[in-house]
Amino acid sequence: MRVCVIGGGASGMAAALTAAEGGHRVLLLERQTRVGRKLLSTGNGRCNLSNRYADSEPGRYHGADAAFSSTALCRDDLNVAATLDWFTSLGLLTTEEDGGRLYPYSNMAGSVLDVLRFALERLGVEVHTGCTVTDLHVKERTFTIAAGTEIFTADAVILAAGGAAGAKVGGVMDGYHLARELGHHRTALYPSLVQLTTDPTYPRALKGVKAQAVVSVFRGAERLASRAGEVLFTEYGVSGPAVFDVSRAVSTGGEGLTCELDFLPGQAETDTVTELLHRRSAMTGREAQLLLTGMFHPRLGQVICKASGFTAQATETLSDADLGRIARTVHRFALPVTGTCGFDQAQVTAGGLRTDEFDPETLRSRLVPGFYACGEVLDVDGDCGGYNLQWAWSSGRLAGRLG
Repeated sequence: MRVCVIGGGASGMAAALTAAEGGHRVLLLERQTRVGRKLLSTGNGRCNLSNRYADSEPGRYHGADAAFSSTALCRDDLNVAATLDWFTSLGLLTTEEDGGRLYPYSNMAGSVLDVLRFALERLGVEVHTGCTVTDLHVKERTFTIAAGTEIFTADAVILAAGGAAGAKVGGVMDGYHLARELGHHRTALYPSLVQLTTDPTYPRALKGVKAQAVVSVFRGAERLASRAGEVLFTEYGVSGPAVFDVSRAVSTGGEGLTCELDFLPGQAETDTVTELLHRRSAMTGREAQLLLTGMFHPRLGQVICKASGFTAQATETLSDADLGRIARTVHRFALPVTGTCGFDQAQVTAGGLRTDEFDPETLRSRLVPGFYACGEVLDVDGDCGGYNLQWAWSSGRLAGRLG
């Protein structure tokens, strides 16, 4: 059978390899000048290719039907262990780091791409790069794929065109438009795994400072999302892994949101007050803004005190109530949210092709025989830490089986 895979990213290469392993003649079309360009930028160039817990933490995946992804992710022949075995068979050595993050042992994203490229060549996959698909039609079970002046035909098509995120490394709307030509629909699209923009007053003063915190997004008193991890302050707001994980809630949460940071999540607020009482006694003669010296980055400690209303006055003049205010700020450092940095900066797209129009057991279209979709083009997105690439491998290999 002649199979055309549209998109040469992670899921597209996985789909093409699986289809070729099944004995099919495979054509892979990629609009970029090379396959896997976005893959090279993941994990700061190291390629966080999966997460040890991706198949055991369903709450890490999102979409209109959050359970849709579980079928592929939890299959014994497609789960994390099976994916690592697959990469081992391709020649890739991997290593595990904190939080279950899995990387190539070489610490280079290029190693992941290289073993995939070599496998495509070995299995005879016909790869066309610099090839933007503009039209997709089907008649009498034969697909016609137009890419500029070139016309291709296929008995089956696997759409792996990715999402709208990361335009600089290949994010486009093409996949949604092509699926629409076949009668498919998509949900609303939002940037995810992206930096938050906030009132810049305090972040600007802390630009470049990193801290460990629990990051929560609130709409009024309602907590929409929460995640622990590293936070990086920027000129426009906050970034970092924990921020990326709550960014979906900001993108989809509407107006009037607040980002709260708890810098001592393992400690009760009353215990923090007790600590500050000792510090007040030990720091007689020092300015109040120095009260948190030794607890946090110097600039962060000073900003917390300033946000609580205290700067130049002597530490010994702070009342117990004043210390209570500082403790509250330590645990509930609030930043009014103005939005996110958008699709150009986002690592992944929240939303996509409606999953109720695809069979989760095969990723075959319920509307068009012979049409499949996988990866980010579907309404499935995961948290930061290798979850999205695991979905790419699992879904791509499932679609490539052409079940």
